Amino acid sequence: MTSIPEALLWCLSAGTAAALVLAAIVVRARMHSAALRQKLSTAEEQNSASLHANTELTARLRATEAEIRHLAGARLPDLTLALAHPHVPVRGLLDPRFAGTETDTALNAALEQIAEAVTKERERVDAAAQSTLRGATTTIQALLYQLQTQLQAMQHRYDDPNIAQDLLSADFLNEQALRRIQATGVVCGAWPGLTREDSYLAELVVGATSRLRGYERVQITNQLRDPIAVVARAVEPIAITVTELLANALHHSHQELPVSVTLQQGNRGASVIIDDYGVGMHQEELQHAAKLLSGDENLLLTQLGDPPRSGFAAAGQLVRQYGYRVHIESSPYGGVRAIVYIPGDPLLTMLDENTQPMSVMAPVPHRSSAQDRGTLPTRNPGHSVSHTPAPAPAPLAPPAPDPADLLGTASFGTAGSPTAGSPTAGSPTAEYPAAEYPAAESPAAGPFAGPAAGSAPGSPPGFTAGPAAGDEPELPRRRRRKPVSELDQTAARSEPQSTRTPEETASRWAALQQGTESGRAAAQQSQPPRSTEGNPQ
Repeated sequence: MTSIPEALLWCLSAGTAAALVLAAIVVRARMHSAALRQKLSTAEEQNSASLHANTELTARLRATEAEIRHLAGARLPDLTLALAHPHVPVRGLLDPRFAGTETDTALNAALEQIAEAVTKERERVDAAAQSTLRGATTTIQALLYQLQTQLQAMQHRYDDPNIAQDLLSADFLNEQALRRIQATGVVCGAWPGLTREDSYLAELVVGATSRLRGYERVQITNQLRDPIAVVARAVEPIAITVTELLANALHHSHQELPVSVTLQQGNRGASVIIDDYGVGMHQEELQHAAKLLSGDENLLLTQLGDPPRSGFAAAGQLVRQYGYRVHIESSPYGGVRAIVYIPGDPLLTMLDENTQPMSVMAPVPHRSSAQDRGTLPTRNPGHSVSHTPAPAPAPLAPPAPDPADLLGTASFGTAGSPTAGSPTAGSPTAEYPAAEYPAAESPAAGPFAGPAAGSAPGSPPGFTAGPAAGDEPELPRRRRRKPVSELDQTAARSEPQSTRTPEETASRWAALQQGTESGRAAAQQSQPPRSTEGNPQ
């Protein structure tokens, strides 16, 4: 039998073991509870981070959607407008946080692809439009040239002054239409449409002037030292360029202000300097004009404005094709100065004035015959030689002028080409017929009218003494025409048909064209150069 103390000892041992087990269980439970709390805290943090990430993702998605809407509603319209007008800025990102990100890269790639596609489509449409215009202008230009030839033939056929005046007016209107069509065709890639002979630079400028309304305002000063001419292939392109520059000068200056044209000769070429006294151009306009005139870039028709202004663009196309240069800047007179520089090699040549005399419509070169032949006195460039009038202003009727001397040749010397040398109403040579000039008046000074060096005192205007013995024979000279004095005008009013308007005078001049060809032929076959006429100096 077990004693009581042993039972108690066993009971105590069992209780202690149970207590230890319970303590271990409690500790384990507490550790598990702490782990659960840690996991719960981590889960809460992850949940919070997920909520924050979801919030940021939602905001970024909304910002991306806003950028796409901004791209479609603002940036793409800006891009299409900037492609036509480079000065228009294209707006950037709406949210700067996208700068440099993949979203920014993707949006820029979309803009570039759209710009490339729009540019190709515009070029394709513009090329189709230019092709259509090129075909149309070529056909119309050929028809206008045929009409011009018909009008010139009719001017020679009919001697009625009224008919001649109407034909001159129709010819001039045809010339305006021809100039517009020609410039448009050149912009569209067509060639100028004419092949001419080698032509004096002075004649070329006069021919370009005659294509414009307001040509009477153009004052040409010829300061060329030599009989410089433009080679045949470049005559018409340079004439087109000078015409468009003169048209710009006349259009942007007051109708009472002149436009000065100076022909200068350099060591390596010649220049045509055009100065106007008009409103001028701002710096941006000058830069745009210089860009057009340089011919460095291919221009679209849509870049020429609405309505398109094709003058400078046509000049730029010709500059690029033929190798001369055009410079434009502000003029010292407040307007615009344009300079056409023609390099001597390969666009200039020299002509023999003995075999191919210059047209009587060309401005007198400011060089002396003494330097050329050693026979006449020297006069300074830009100044006229003064002549002492005859003491007795008695009426003196000079011999009937030779039509070949009065009318001269066409401005470019090619049959069927525009007869810029033909006098028209308002032109300097059309206002004063040779038979109306009194003997006592001194010639009018100016680039178109100057005294003939070597005139004998008291001789009729336009007539000069013959060459001295031993001198080299001189070419036929133009008659220097001058306005009628007030005294002679008063006396002339009492005679029938003595007062003539420029239109009537132009009609009389036009009537002389009928006998031009026969007069020239007779002068060349049977008459040697008359010593009573002087070569313009």
